[in-house]
Amino acid sequence: MGRGRQKAKQTKVARRLKYGGPEPDLEALERELSGKGRFPEAPEEDDPYAKYAEPDYDKWSDYATDDPYAKYADYAHDFEDEESDGSEHGV
Repeated sequence: MGRGRQKAKQTKVARRLKYGGPEPDLEALERELSGKGRFPEAPEEDDPYAKYAEPDYDKWSDYATDDPYAKYADYAHDFEDEESDGSEHGV
């Protein structure tokens, strides 16, 4: 089969798939989209391990209070204050 006939056949198949496919099952689509299926909805269950869980405690939160760069933030604020005064540049 030549390239022209092969391409024409592929185009014909593609058009048939695009425009002439089987009729969709609209009822199945509606069931799927509505969320109502064959299975009943599972009841909410309590977490069986909740009693073993620690209270809201983050083991890394202790390190968050010791910020080694906090003092540099103070230097930056001092530098910004000096620049806004204009006294550094003789203005």
